[in-house]
Amino acid sequence: MSELLLSEPALDVPIVFVDLETTGGSVGQHRITEIGVVELGPDGASTWTTLVDPGQPIPPFIQQLTGITDAMVRGAPTFESIAADLFARLDGKLFIAHNANFDRGFLRSEFQRVGFAFNPDMLCTVRLSRALFPAEKRHGLDALVERHALVPSDRHRALADADLLWQFWQRLHGLVPVEVLRAQIDKTMRRFRLAGDITEDLLDTAPAGCGVYAFYGENDAPLYVGRSVRVRQRLRTHLTGERRSSKELKLAQQVRRVEWRGTGGEIGALLAEAQMIAALRPPHNRVPRMSRADPVDAPWPYDGAIAFEERDTVEGSRAFHVVDRWHYLGHAPSLAEAATLLAASVPGAFELSTWRVLQSHLARGLSVLPLSRQPTEPAASAIPAAAPVDAA
Repeated sequence: MSELLLSEPALDVPIVFVDLETTGGSVGQHRITEIGVVELGPDGASTWTTLVDPGQPIPPFIQQLTGITDAMVRGAPTFESIAADLFARLDGKLFIAHNANFDRGFLRSEFQRVGFAFNPDMLCTVRLSRALFPAEKRHGLDALVERHALVPSDRHRALADADLLWQFWQRLHGLVPVEVLRAQIDKTMRRFRLAGDITEDLLDTAPAGCGVYAFYGENDAPLYVGRSVRVRQRLRTHLTGERRSSKELKLAQQVRRVEWRGTGGEIGALLAEAQMIAALRPPHNRVPRMSRADPVDAPWPYDGAIAFEERDTVEGSRAFHVVDRWHYLGHAPSLAEAATLLAASVPGAFELSTWRVLQSHLARGLSVLPLSRQPTEPAASAIPAAAPVDAA
């Protein structure tokens, strides 16, 4: 393995260049047959590789492509038997691979099966090549070999292909000014291992549909409150996205904890977000200013509390939002539970944010239902939308 002296490396962190061979392309159906790792550390580069018994036949066309046969993996260690040692080798290091989502996805799935949470920061050399050489049309590994005079030793074997990535990394330091290389690495890197206890696995549990979320920093200080029609996707954009603004990057660096709540719809998200901002006053949010036209109180145009229904098309769920005298109480999945929510609540003070949100939607014909403070099934007939209340 040829090694150049990098007098000024673009990154001063532990790095692993990783390549896998598998029985196919589906994480759910196929398994790993070979792993190759080139590790960069304070003492230079070292290598590690092993065949893996996939526990399933290798399709003939895969055998022809890689040269790895059923006979070769018979008797090789299972992934479970090497998992602890491999995890220790990869943990805490920047994971670099070609089409990195593929390799990381297989390893993450295999580790998950044996009880390890694998969430490394990741850099894809396909994306890095595209960012650095946008005029080039091809960025596959064969194209990199040809374009950068890399020296393949055994193409489509795991360690040999991992070594090609290490060679590519060395070539880049001679082709691209280190400041430019660092900037493009920062833009293309995906950060899955976040501060605190936030991991990709945790983000997977966030609502796929409408909701609100809050970021907290050191000493659990609130930083930012947001809403989205796709909370999980929005959180990933904030915390691991490739095209984050400098403002989002600065915020992400401060985050230590995140919490979220599904709201069942966009109006509910607006109401909940405004309440959270008013309660937490996070510094990265703009606190809405009051104008002279805003009331400090407003007449409630109904005889009692009301509910209105929203449906979350992403989650496929219903939500009945409860409001009493311009105070948002939350939501429930049924009218009966909405009535119970109301009965358990204490009448709150006038909320300007709730008044602002509901005024506009009532004016557009939002249908509402009466609710009683008794935990019984409320009447099913809709109340016509009230006329907007005069703020004067």
